[in-house]
Amino acid sequence: MSGSDEDADADADPSRVLLLIAHGSRDPRHATTVRALTRRIRSMRPGLRVSTAFLDFETPSVGAELARMAQHGARRVVAQPLLLTRAFHARTDLPRALREAPPALCVRQADVLGPHALLIAALERRLAEAGLEPGDRAATSVVLACAGTTDPRAVAALAALAAQWRRTGWYDVRPAFASGGALPRTRDAVRALRGAGARRIAVAPYVLAPGRLPDRIALGAAEGGADVVGAVLGAAPELARLVLRRYDATVRAPALTG
Repeated sequence: MSGSDEDADADADPSRVLLLIAHGSRDPRHATTVRALTRRIRSMRPGLRVSTAFLDFETPSVGAELARMAQHGARRVVAQPLLLTRAFHARTDLPRALREAPPALCVRQADVLGPHALLIAALERRLAEAGLEPGDRAATSVVLACAGTTDPRAVAALAALAAQWRRTGWYDVRPAFASGGALPRTRDAVRALRGAGARRIAVAPYVLAPGRLPDRIALGAAEGGADVVGAVLGAAPELARLVLRRYDATVRAPALTG
């Protein structure tokens, strides 16, 4: 819930909307998962209007949803990208889509979700659900399995996230990628850890929702011989809390002038 009466009043303002923007996928499981996350966020902030749109493949599009919101009284929109890195979609696709907003709307783009400690907590939740016990941490190596990117800044951010997570007590944490120019692939990362003497290997998919690339991660984990494979982040409560933190930070940030 909101941390103050002022926050609660802002949530109850019908002209203010949180717009969740996902990438989209031809796989229907993707949209189903995004909408489950939307419902969780609504349940955590009952007074806040929360809507959903997609950059590709699924409806509504960003432009169509912005137009619908304007028709239904929205005036201030926080656009929250359901993206984990500041790669191409966050830097190019999303701003281009937001330029379709009707003139009546004031749209502010929130920061991407990653990196953040709440994402690590969500990853650990999924590994625990897959069978890892708290006492397994020191003897377990983890593959942080990402969808993939060609952006070197995003690759560096993922490597930093893996290093941060390793310092919480895991034997090792290494990033891997399902696509794009970055290496290694999930299978090869698992095999490299095994070759280095890892006793137990877990694969943690660092992806929001099911789809082609998460399926590729799961296949690579199986081919490499991982012992445990977590589920996608999905509608994890930590992810919902993170979305609301990004929303609050964007609402409270001073407006740009000039």
